[in-house]
Amino acid sequence: MNASLRAANEAELNAMQLDTDPLADETIARILGHWPAGVPGPGAPQWQAIATVNRLLGQWSSNGALRHWSPEGEDVPPATVRALQDYLSAGQALPIWADHRKIARAEQLFMEHGALSCVLLFCSSLPECYVIPDLSSVLHTAGQLEQHTEYRIRSTAAMIFPVMLRGGLTQPGGTGIAQVLKVRLIHATVRNLILRGSPRDAAHRTNGAGCLPPLPQTQARSAMHAALYARGWDLSAQGAPCNQEELAYTLFTFGYVFLRSMRKLGIGLPPADEEAYLHAWNVVGHVLGIDSALMVHNMHQGESLMVQMQERGRARTVQPDPRPALAEALMQTMAHAIPWGPARFFPPLMTRYLCGTQTAHDLALDQRKPPWAPRAMFWSLLWTARAIDTLARAVSPHFSISRTLTRVLGYHFMSRLLMSQTRPLQLPEQLLDQMDVAMAHWSDDTRAPGWLNRLEDRLTTTGRWRLHRPTAR
Repeated sequence: MNASLRAANEAELNAMQLDTDPLADETIARILGHWPAGVPGPGAPQWQAIATVNRLLGQWSSNGALRHWSPEGEDVPPATVRALQDYLSAGQALPIWADHRKIARAEQLFMEHGALSCVLLFCSSLPECYVIPDLSSVLHTAGQLEQHTEYRIRSTAAMIFPVMLRGGLTQPGGTGIAQVLKVRLIHATVRNLILRGSPRDAAHRTNGAGCLPPLPQTQARSAMHAALYARGWDLSAQGAPCNQEELAYTLFTFGYVFLRSMRKLGIGLPPADEEAYLHAWNVVGHVLGIDSALMVHNMHQGESLMVQMQERGRARTVQPDPRPALAEALMQTMAHAIPWGPARFFPPLMTRYLCGTQTAHDLALDQRKPPWAPRAMFWSLLWTARAIDTLARAVSPHFSISRTLTRVLGYHFMSRLLMSQTRPLQLPEQLLDQMDVAMAHWSDDTRAPGWLNRLEDRLTTTGRWRLHRPTAR
């Protein structure tokens, strides 16, 4: 990136740090109203309003259900209903530039490679997300990784699957638009809590100083919501919480970082397929309220902008640094999902390989090196698989031991976090049906020879991969 373009991007990114999402912010402000002065007590109406909105979001079961939505079996204040209906009316439409053919191709690619998605989510997307200190600081305050690691990961998967499964963004029976609009409102709620009201009026509440001081903790209905409200925030130093730059960066971790990781594993996609995948995530970004100026259309643009955003994020230090604890919680969650003792040391090694040494240093992964034997095993498996793949592809272009090994890890991560019989996913039935079909499709690698699929069965499970369903809904 040349100096003049970089300078222009810096200026634009600086402005984006104070921009948020007017549609979602105004919706939440209409519902919550003005917070009381000082520390709100447990009976503050805002806590009840947040709980009501969370219940209502559960009724957004499909894209088609949004069109004429009204609350079912709920005694909801009419003003809340009108605010949510206005939000859905304005937010559910796809952008005019959405290309249905590219979206369909991205869906097909996800079905072909989705079994890898858990490994790439755990070992590259989420770790890269935590590189930005301000993002990590909010997660740390909410306790969403140290205390609720699995919940956070399951929530992320609950957005990725709906938008990437067939028809998720384009069909009334899909669930992608519904899930993304829920996430968009959650972001607005987080902003409203941290800034103690609408971001538009935040400057008035700081008396021009740009800083909201921390408050004593309150016994609210939700400890997470109370922690966000009381944490304090420096607008002048940190920008707005969940601002446009941070939202775009997070989106990169699901699109660009996924594709970059595929390349590093030696199973990269053709440029046209990469661009189709990025296009689908740009459509998601539009529905999520992200400015189109922060979207990328090819891998070169993605690399340039992500490097620039990471450099900007690393320049803003947060003390104490929340990132090592968040990364450690994530690594431990992965280790607990792996059934073989030595392989439980693989997650930080895979993260270092996919994300690079700088990210590993940011997350303090380089301070806790695994024992030499698991390290030797990991690197031997990785480079042996890459070497065999390179030779074998002269005869069979789609042959990949690297893909098989990654699918095996992906199965065990999914088995613990998405397919668990003791913790079934609480998602709309329609989405569970689609996920069940996807899991069954991933049971065998259609590009692998029979002997490699039989080896995979021995390391995972024989027969159909199944999504365990809730017994009562």
